[in-house]
Amino acid sequence: MSLHVSLCVHQYIEKVDLSGFISITDDGSQDRNLDAARFILQMKDINIKFTASNAESRELWKGYIQSVAELSVPSSLTLLPGQIHMLKEAVEKEKERKRNVAQPAVLNHCPYVSFQADMPACYHRVSRLEAELLLEKEAKRGNLLLRPGSNGTSFAVSTRQDLEGSVFRHYRVTHKHEGGFAIDVDNPVPCATLHDVINYLVEKTDGVLIPLIIEGAYEKNITFIRTDNDNGEMSVRRASSTLIPPSLPSKPVAPRVPTPKPAPAPI
Repeated sequence: MSLHVSLCVHQYIEKVDLSGFISITDDGSQDRNLDAARFILQMKDINIKFTASNAESRELWKGYIQSVAELSVPSSLTLLPGQIHMLKEAVEKEKERKRNVAQPAVLNHCPYVSFQADMPACYHRVSRLEAELLLEKEAKRGNLLLRPGSNGTSFAVSTRQDLEGSVFRHYRVTHKHEGGFAIDVDNPVPCATLHDVINYLVEKTDGVLIPLIIEGAYEKNITFIRTDNDNGEMSVRRASSTLIPPSLPSKPVAPRVPTPKPAPAPI
């Protein structure tokens, strides 16, 4: 069974799981488009056919797929130095992604942090490269974020500032055996919680570092779906803005107990 997929730089078509990768080879069959170049990705249970725009693009895609599948850039590739560097970055990103996949299972067994309650609002589950891209994209919202560490048991703080261009810094935050955390610099900074880590960096930089907090959008109106009893059609309705909230029941008034009068003094 084969699947024909056209490669397009600007359009996502389909995701391919490379866990069953065997080989990738040129496809010598003729194509109506003389500038196109085909190749075949052989998997354990399927062969997938690709069509690249030209032979140069085909070599780059072959190198990219094989590098990511084997987590190593093949030495036999005939690509430009810049393209080889790009493949090496892709391999490192994939290695970090695989480490992060197993990370939640490790951290969920650690008693020192609860992902739901104890994580700072600037925590983002992103890799080192993704953190830089996020800080670049959301520069107006903040320039500091907390993210998973590379070893699956630590955290990291990534920051971005402008100095004739973007300057990124990454700080490891380790968990101490006796409890708490430490910012792993020349003179480690002990912190009781991850919130303290963020507060320390903000305070010591006089507020220059600002936590990147991205909140999801919230609805501006109360809406609900109603079914018409006559024709069964469903429609979205908006609740009236003049609704008055139900009043709370008044508190019962305790009965007054008369104060006993003092007994008359004996004569």
